[in-house]
Amino acid sequence: MRNESEIESCYLGQFIPVHYHHNMLMDQNRMHGFKSAIHYAVRPGHKVLELGGGTGVLSWFAAAKADKVYCVEFNPDMVKEARKMMALNPNGHKVEVVHADAFEYLPPEPVDVVICEMIHVGMLREKQVQVIEAFKIRYLERFGGPLPVFLPEAAIMAVQPMQVEYDFEGFYAPIVQFHETNVIHPGTIDMAPPAVYSILDFSQPNDPQIAWEGEFVAGKSGTVNALRFITKNILAVVQEEGSTIDWLNHYMSLPVATPVAVKAGDVVQVSFSYRAGGSLPSLEATMRVSVAQDMVATPVHLNTARA
Repeated sequence: MRNESEIESCYLGQFIPVHYHHNMLMDQNRMHGFKSAIHYAVRPGHKVLELGGGTGVLSWFAAAKADKVYCVEFNPDMVKEARKMMALNPNGHKVEVVHADAFEYLPPEPVDVVICEMIHVGMLREKQVQVIEAFKIRYLERFGGPLPVFLPEAAIMAVQPMQVEYDFEGFYAPIVQFHETNVIHPGTIDMAPPAVYSILDFSQPNDPQIAWEGEFVAGKSGTVNALRFITKNILAVVQEEGSTIDWLNHYMSLPVATPVAVKAGDVVQVSFSYRAGGSLPSLEATMRVSVAQDMVATPVHLNTARA
């Protein structure tokens, strides 16, 4: 029988199916953003490390300029896949696909850039924060400073009160929803502008425990029955242009346990807490929404919430 840590590792994405990685290859926003950022960050002669390489595509982007790329992957199926892909592409010989745990691996030499894309909305489920923090400690103990450049360099996370339609052909189902960022979704209404609740700078120490409480002014009357979570990944800071290369995750809307009726101008109080790398239900269980004028949130009948 597997122990708890083994179950958690499988559940939280270390062994996601090969076809999921194939879908990531077809995500043009993700691919273009990372290719541009890696092209900017990696210089000729650089040594590069990727933690959690998947198909190896990000390591391959780095190999266009780098002298050597170490691509670390824990899933044996993905190790085979990445090695196959490297053999099919020019410069693939500069990428060494290493079968190892990203929580434990150290390259045999100092590196200039570390690529790590273990990113879910809100830094949930996958272990981006913990992997990078653990790597910093091991790297400084072995090689001393300075630390390499991390890619992504930072993440900005925001939250937004929403009214979301949960009627599916008459079947009421308050479920987690993921929405593309450039598409209008009927039945999904912004109740107030988003507010930033956390900024992670991967060059600095980051606490995986995240907690936030804040207020919004409702822009319209309706029902707050969900919180939308937004994650903007700053892949690279282009200092000479004063700009950034970004990648925006799909929006994630989580239903709140008790929908709250609001009027335009109401102050809506929101709070939640979770641990980076934790499950979606662990965040949902802490989400609280209320109207400031009435500290006891006004419950909404399910039929009203669906209207």
